[in-house]
Amino acid sequence: PLTADEVAATSAILFRDHGLHKSVRFMNVELREPVELRRDPAAVVDRETFVVLRDRTAGTTIEAVVSLTRDKVLSWREIPGAQPGFSRDEFTECDAVVRADPEFQAAMARRGVTDLSLVSIDLWAPGNTGPAEDPKRRLMRPQIYVRTGKSDNRYAHPVEGLMVLVDLDRMTVIEVVDHGLLPVPATRGNYIPELITGVIPGYPDNAPMIDGVRTDLKPLEITQPDGPSFTLDGYGLAWQKWRLRVGYSPREGLILHQVGYVDHGRLRPVLHRASVSELYVPYGDPNPSQRVKNAFDIGEGGIGPWLNSLELQCDCLGEIRYLDVALSDEDGDPITLRNAICIHEEDYGIAWKHTDGNLGHAETRRQRRLVVSCWATANNYEYGFFWYFYVDGSIEFETKLTGIVSTGAYEVGTTPECGTVLAPGLYAPNHQHFFNVRLDMCVDGQENSVYEVDSVAMPPGEHNPGANAWMVQRTLQIGRASCRERV
Repeated sequence: PLTADEVAATSAILFRDHGLHKSVRFMNVELREPVELRRDPAAVVDRETFVVLRDRTAGTTIEAVVSLTRDKVLSWREIPGAQPGFSRDEFTECDAVVRADPEFQAAMARRGVTDLSLVSIDLWAPGNTGPAEDPKRRLMRPQIYVRTGKSDNRYAHPVEGLMVLVDLDRMTVIEVVDHGLLPVPATRGNYIPELITGVIPGYPDNAPMIDGVRTDLKPLEITQPDGPSFTLDGYGLAWQKWRLRVGYSPREGLILHQVGYVDHGRLRPVLHRASVSELYVPYGDPNPSQRVKNAFDIGEGGIGPWLNSLELQCDCLGEIRYLDVALSDEDGDPITLRNAICIHEEDYGIAWKHTDGNLGHAETRRQRRLVVSCWATANNYEYGFFWYFYVDGSIEFETKLTGIVSTGAYEVGTTPECGTVLAPGLYAPNHQHFFNVRLDMCVDGQENSVYEVDSVAMPPGEHNPGANAWMVQRTLQIGRASCRERV
């Protein structure tokens, strides 16, 4: 991935060659991945960056390609009607604009909230704003919460029915709609130990707690006295027979490149590229504040800037190696996210075992895996992305969801039809999470095929007199004629 110096060099070239004015904002700066490496992993290629810009005054989106090797802009083109993902600065500015709006302040006052320092605002894409909406307008729709104190969990106190729409290019509130007053739920839902009081439901009596946190677990230490079995050369990673490069982009976050497996001294390609290319979260509740929640967390937000800076003994246990990543702010200046990607080994139980009773001899092979992972926070949710490489030659991807559910308020005495009650007046609306994983396969070459393998019962008869037989049926699902013939 890009270094901080390369991000800075990219913006300097664009300022020099295109004289960017203040209304042009950097939305994304990432490595332009060279397609030549797919055909020839040893090819010598230029170091290039791909940049997305937003001209707020003109309301236009621009894509540019910059060659760092040749110190020049290779392409510059406007993309009509396109919207880039949101930037950090837009979130900050939008928050301030909403708080300063008189209509918003009056709506909060009707709910008894006059101290706006206790108001917390989550910024979301606008969702469906109606058929008459101009697609060129760059919009954001805040979701509003109220804290009872500085560190109080805001998601326990949602403001239901208050709809705000913001034009991000002009940075103005263009609409405040109040669908009616519902009491802000009062039950506290704190998770910070110092703020938790009383008995926590669901904990057994024999589990001592201080402020709601278990204290009866003895220390668990993972040690590797000789260090880990993997080696890092920059972002090149080698472990057992696996070889790969770790990458990053502000849009997708963690990316894996050029994954290969050493077989009898020959490096066999397996994956050219692997990433999570989209994360879609639609909400299935008709209430006004909920039906507009329709998040594309990667395409609209970009998961890369949301990666956590991980902490040893907290996020990760064991012999850990971290990688930093670099991205750009709206001015084109570099930002470094420390410890954004975690690499470590894990014991994974038994891979193979057999006991020969006649000989009285047992053999066991333990399974171990290499873990390449990161965590991202999208408002209330935490997403963990984990790529596992095993000693038996298999690869696994896992997504872990944690954090806090997105909440809404309902009228006490009724039952939400499209959600789950959490506390009096507080519920979690129905929603789903769809993860799209992009896998550019290149198993021993680019022309790969996929077989579906099914177990099929054989009909009773001459060749199956006991009616117990079944066979494996292989169906080619994807592939070119050349692959089909070869396979």
